[in-house]
Amino acid sequence: MTASTASSLHPLPPQGSPGRTPKILLAGQHQPSLLKRMEGWSRRAGRPSAFLIQFLPAGGALTHFARDSFDLAIVEAPSAEHLAEQVQQLVRVARQGLIVRR
Repeated sequence: MTASTASSLHPLPPQGSPGRTPKILLAGQHQPSLLKRMEGWSRRAGRPSAFLIQFLPAGGALTHFARDSFDLAIVEAPSAEHLAEQVQQLVRVARQGLIVRR
């Protein structure tokens, strides 16, 4: 994906009760750009909604999070040698994920 290509995220319904607030993980060094990637994700049923955001610093491990801890995770792309492990952990902890390049 190039810098000019916009991704379109469509939220999955939150697990559990319908009124549950979605949990989002932003993992990386430049958190403002990670937040920008969420543009449009917060709208469900045509109206804005609140969500809980947890930040993880660049290089932070996803291993300590339980399975399906987050409805969405946006993670900065790791180095090539850590990519396979990062993708495996991302799939485990988030119902929906996005890996972005800086």
